Amino acid sequence: MAWRDHPESLFGEAAAFVAAHGVEAPDLAIILGSGLGSLADEIEAAVTIPFAEIPGFPRGQVSGHAKALVSGMLEGRRVIVFAGRSHYYEGGDPAVMKVPLGLLTRLGAPPVLATNAAGSVNPAMAPGDVVAISDHISLGAPNPLVGDMDERRFVPMAEAYSPALRARLQRAAARAQHALAEGIYMWWSGPSFETPAEIRLAQRVGADLVGMSTVPEVIMARRLGLEIAALSIVTNYGTGMQVVAPNHMETKHVADAAAPRLKRLVRAFLKESEHG
Repeated sequence: MAWRDHPESLFGEAAAFVAAHGVEAPDLAIILGSGLGSLADEIEAAVTIPFAEIPGFPRGQVSGHAKALVSGMLEGRRVIVFAGRSHYYEGGDPAVMKVPLGLLTRLGAPPVLATNAAGSVNPAMAPGDVVAISDHISLGAPNPLVGDMDERRFVPMAEAYSPALRARLQRAAARAQHALAEGIYMWWSGPSFETPAEIRLAQRVGADLVGMSTVPEVIMARRLGLEIAALSIVTNYGTGMQVVAPNHMETKHVADAAAPRLKRLVRAFLKESEHG
């Protein structure tokens, strides 16, 4: 499937459906990655709607991804949380998150904060660290805008990861007394982990992190006019950098352990002024 297989008419249908269930325009939208879904449990006055019930939303399931929209209050701000995302590797559709992001354009176009679990190819970024993504590399990976016939498909990516949101994340990190490095994320399609040779390639082209998500969402968000930033929890070192090979259970375990640090950062981000 491609961009054209998710008609924009579904944006309005999805918005009408969630509004009928009590969802209001948020101050922030959050995409939660592997092992990070517990933040959704902390939302006050929560309205929870499974993805499967919302028109145009992706189906399917990955261990560690609950797949529900949760709306409510967090730190006095109204939020929408996508508790779980769908990935390219689940069905070969890089535009699979188009309608969830498109829904936001009908709900005031709030800023988006994406989160993920990532492998580190930079020895200075260790498992358990939280890293703000400053840029990405997507060599030969499928672009989610394939099939988009609008002239807006030629999306500039010079500041894909919003400098303003990244500055706000740094202020939030200072508030939370939490060091926040920035790094470059390289997208691999998955679901297999990278080979040692691919990890060496990632290092040589300047990546700090590798993972199987987020990049298609960032490209789509920019196409739709949404401002976006992203955070990675480092769950492992890349293949060949340690004796034990990466595995999905390790990813979930380390993400679970690091989740409290990420949640403190997100809460501080919500408290932080947009303009410093």
